[in-house]
Amino acid sequence: MVMSRKQVLVQLDDRLVERLDALAERLGVSRSELLRRGATAVLEAERLAEADRRLVESYRHDPQDPIIVESAR
Repeated sequence: MVMSRKQVLVQLDDRLVERLDALAERLGVSRSELLRRGATAVLEAERLAEADRRLVESYRHDPQDPIIVESAR
Protein backbone atom coordinates (compact mmCIF):
# COMPACT_ATOMS: atom_id res chain seq x y z
CA MET A 1 0.00 0.00 0.00
CA VAL A 2 1.44 3.34 -1.06
CA MET A 3 0.92 6.15 1.42
CA SER A 4 0.53 9.68 0.18
CA ARG A 5 3.25 12.08 1.20
CA LYS A 6 3.23 15.73 2.05
CA GLN A 7 6.21 17.96 1.46
CA VAL A 8 7.22 19.87 4.58
CA LEU A 9 9.57 22.83 4.64
CA VAL A 10 12.03 22.71 7.53
CA GLN A 11 14.83 25.17 8.11
CA LEU A 12 18.12 23.69 9.35
CA ASP A 13 21.51 25.30 9.81
CA ASP A 14 24.28 24.45 7.34
CA ARG A 15 26.29 22.35 9.78
CA LEU A 16 23.31 20.19 10.65
CA VAL A 17 22.55 19.63 6.96
CA GLU A 18 26.19 18.65 6.34
CA ARG A 19 26.05 16.14 9.19
CA LEU A 20 22.73 14.72 7.99
CA ASP A 21 24.02 14.42 4.43
CA ALA A 22 27.16 12.63 5.61
CA LEU A 23 25.12 10.16 7.63
CA ALA A 24 22.64 9.62 4.79
CA GLU A 25 25.52 8.89 2.42
CA ARG A 26 27.10 6.49 4.90
CA LEU A 27 23.78 4.66 5.30
CA GLY A 28 23.04 4.72 1.57
CA VAL A 29 19.75 6.59 1.89
CA SER A 30 18.47 9.99 0.83
CA ARG A 31 18.33 12.94 3.17
CA SER A 32 14.54 12.72 3.03
CA GLU A 33 14.59 9.05 4.03
CA LEU A 34 16.96 9.81 6.89
CA LEU A 35 14.68 12.59 8.15
CA ARG A 36 11.62 10.32 7.84
CA ARG A 37 13.43 7.72 9.95
CA GLY A 38 14.35 10.38 12.48
CA ALA A 39 10.77 11.66 12.71
CA THR A 40 9.51 8.11 13.15
CA ALA A 41 12.09 7.47 15.89
CA VAL A 42 11.04 10.63 17.76
CA LEU A 43 7.37 9.62 17.61
CA GLU A 44 8.15 6.07 18.77
CA ALA A 45 10.33 7.36 21.63
CA GLU A 46 7.50 9.62 22.77
CA ARG A 47 5.00 6.74 22.55
CA LEU A 48 7.26 4.59 24.76
CA ALA A 49 7.86 7.47 27.20
CA GLU A 50 4.10 8.01 27.49
CA ALA A 51 3.59 4.29 28.17
CA ASP A 52 6.26 4.50 30.90
CA ARG A 53 4.57 7.56 32.41
CA ARG A 54 1.21 5.75 32.47
CA LEU A 55 2.82 2.68 34.09
CA VAL A 56 4.48 4.77 36.81
CA GLU A 57 1.23 6.64 37.46
CA SER A 58 -0.64 3.35 37.68
CA TYR A 59 1.76 2.05 40.34
CA ARG A 60 1.50 5.34 42.23
CA HIS A 61 -2.26 5.05 42.19
CA ASP A 62 -2.32 1.33 43.02
CA PRO A 63 1.07 0.21 44.45
CA GLN A 64 2.00 -3.45 44.50
CA ASP A 65 1.84 -5.30 47.79
CA PRO A 66 5.48 -5.40 49.08
CA ILE A 67 4.91 -8.93 50.42
CA ILE A 68 4.00 -10.18 46.95
CA VAL A 69 7.05 -8.46 45.43
CA GLU A 70 9.38 -10.00 48.07
CA SER A 71 7.96 -13.51 47.65
CA ALA A 72 8.41 -13.31 43.86
CA ARG A 73 12.20 -12.95 44.24
